[in-house]
Amino acid sequence: MLIDELRESLKTIEPAFQTIKSFWTNSKLEGRFEELDQKVNQENFWQNQDRDKILAEHRRIKPLLESYNQIISSHQENTELLEMFGDNEEQLNNIKDDILGLCRKINKFKIELLLSKPEDEKNCYLIINSGAGGTESQDWANMLARMYLRFFERQGFKVDTLDYQSGEEAGMKSCTLYVRGRNAYGYLKAEDGVHRLVRISPFDSNKRRHTSFAAVTVTPEVEDAAIEINEDDLKIDTYRSGGAGGQHVNKTESAIRITHVPSGIIVQCQNERSQQQNKQVALKMLRAKLIEKQEEEKRAKESSIEKKKIEWGSQIRSYVLHPYKMVKDHRTDIESPQPESVLDGELMNFIEEYLLFASKNEA
Repeated sequence: MLIDELRESLKTIEPAFQTIKSFWTNSKLEGRFEELDQKVNQENFWQNQDRDKILAEHRRIKPLLESYNQIISSHQENTELLEMFGDNEEQLNNIKDDILGLCRKINKFKIELLLSKPEDEKNCYLIINSGAGGTESQDWANMLARMYLRFFERQGFKVDTLDYQSGEEAGMKSCTLYVRGRNAYGYLKAEDGVHRLVRISPFDSNKRRHTSFAAVTVTPEVEDAAIEINEDDLKIDTYRSGGAGGQHVNKTESAIRITHVPSGIIVQCQNERSQQQNKQVALKMLRAKLIEKQEEEKRAKESSIEKKKIEWGSQIRSYVLHPYKMVKDHRTDIESPQPESVLDGELMNFIEEYLLFASKNEA
C-alpha cells in the first residue's frame, strides 16, 4: 500500500534527519547568524573595518539557516499529513513527491552542513609525493593523480598542474595540482594523509606482492594579503621544467623552487611560461602553507596536543589489489570491495563518511 511505502520512506530518512538536527545544534550556526545579523543592521556598520568578512560569513550562513528551517517544517508537515490522510490514496499521491523530495533535500543539506566552515568553499592545492620504494611508489603516485583527476571531472572541478616531477622509470616523484570549484577544499581535505597500495608488482619479473606509499597534502587557497612574507627569509632556485608541456619546456630555467628558511616549507611551480609568473604562483602556495601551519599550531596549542606528523606508517587509507580486493579508510572503517571503481574517481562515499566522522569528533 502507498501509505506503507511513504511511512517506510520517512523511516529510512529518520537517521539522516536526526543527524542534521544534531549537527545543526553542535555547529551553533543559528546563534552565530543572529550575532552577525545584529552587526549588519547596526547604523555604523559600514564604518566597520571587518564589514567584508562579516558580510561574507552572513551570506554563507543565511542559506544554510533557510534550508534547515524548510527541512524541519517539511518533515513535521508531511509526518502529520501522512497520518491524517490514512488510506486516502488520492491525498497520499499529493504528498508523495514532497516526501521523496524531502529525502533528497536532507541528503543534500547534510553535505552542505558538513562543508559549512569558511575555508571549505575555497579552491585548494593538492600535492602528491611518492614514498620510499622507487618505481613502485612513483607509479602509485601517478595512479593517485589519475584517481583525483577523474574525481575532479565528476565534480566539475577545474584543475591546473603547477608542478610535475617525472619518475625515474615510470610514474612520478611528485606533482602539485591547483583545484578550482565550489567546496574544493571542503571535499579534498578528506584526502590529506598517506595512501597505501598492495598489489602484484607489474615491474617485478617474479610477480611478487609489493606495498607502496604516497603522501597527499591538501591546502586551502588564501588571499595574498592574509600574510606578509619577508623576502630575506626566502631561498629561490630556478630549474628546467620536467613535465609534459609546450615547446618552452626544458629549454629555459623558468621553473621556480622557493624555500622558506624559517619554516623549512618548500614550494615549486613550472606551469607558467615565465619565471616571474611561476614565482608569483609559488608565493601564493607558500602563503597558503604558512597560514595552514599557523592554524595547526594554534589548534595544537588550544588542545594541548601536538599534531602528529605524517609518516609512511600512518596511512589514512589502504588500497589492496592482491590477495583480495578492498579499499579501506582507517579513520572511518568504511570499505569498498571495488578498488577499480575507487581508483577511477568514485571517492564520494569515502569523503562523505570522513566529513561525518570529523564533525562528530569536533562536536
